[in-house]
Amino acid sequence: MSIPSTTRAVWIDRFGGPEVIHVETVPIPPLAPDEMLVQMQVASINPVDWKTAEGEYPPMGADKLPFGLGRDLSGTVAAVGDAVDQAVGDRVCAFIGNERGAQSDYVVVKASEVAVVPEGVELTVAGAVPLAAMTAWQGLFDHGGLTKGQRVLIHGGAGGVGHLAVQFARWAGATVYATASKRDLGFVRELGADTVIDYENDRFEDIATDLDVVFDTQGGETQERSFGTLSKGGILVSTLEPDGNKAAEMGVRTVPRWHAEPNGEQLAQVLALIGAGEVAVTIAKTFPLDAVRDAQAFAQHDHPRGKVILNNNKG
Repeated sequence: MSIPSTTRAVWIDRFGGPEVIHVETVPIPPLAPDEMLVQMQVASINPVDWKTAEGEYPPMGADKLPFGLGRDLSGTVAAVGDAVDQAVGDRVCAFIGNERGAQSDYVVVKASEVAVVPEGVELTVAGAVPLAAMTAWQGLFDHGGLTKGQRVLIHGGAGGVGHLAVQFARWAGATVYATASKRDLGFVRELGADTVIDYENDRFEDIATDLDVVFDTQGGETQERSFGTLSKGGILVSTLEPDGNKAAEMGVRTVPRWHAEPNGEQLAQVLALIGAGEVAVTIAKTFPLDAVRDAQAFAQHDHPRGKVILNNNKG
């Protein structure tokens, strides 16, 4: 196939509100030996997108401007570097490094970031999960050490990360507690949570006790109250900086603030679980690439159930 020299990409030249986000035509860089060019079909919307646009994501400071947004995608391989095993036409998905934007017609992806999408798994589903899945998987297993028979509390069980974390924890054989809004209680229960707590009307710390792991993406008061739910030696894993001093006082552990990392092998494990029917992915709403501002506003303010995606409707 003919490879274009430029691509439409979701772009920012400065930090600010939604007004700084626009679609711009930019050059496609040459491929390194370990890279491939993927024609994007689906790119995911994640909180890191609007935090980055607002200048609130430290790894992407003003010295990096201008740059593209988006960290995960699915699509078909359009070109490959000399050291890449994938073939042109392969269906793949990836969670990519923050130096490249995934919300683009064509995306440069490193071979180590890629997982082949199994037959029977739609690209729409595969493109929704990479960043959220790696956040949930690495948080629960790599950082939290969650194992069969342990007790875990997952905050925000209906969200993009949370609805995957609930299913991963259930698959691992843990006893799963999860918080959700009243409208999402049944949804999270269907995902496999043993106990779902209405965080608007009930105090989760009165229900979820003697826990081995708390998985927190909320921070603030929710995180503060979570320490008391852990048994001695239990661990709080948060995507927001935890209070290590309080944890030490209470005899529990924390993980310093961390960011999920691209990992093609772990992503392939998740896709296998999806293909086997062990994990289901919920798509809250789909937008075209040109409506990226609307997509981010919906994801940021409407508390959607599951993931919000951009779909290029190619292939």
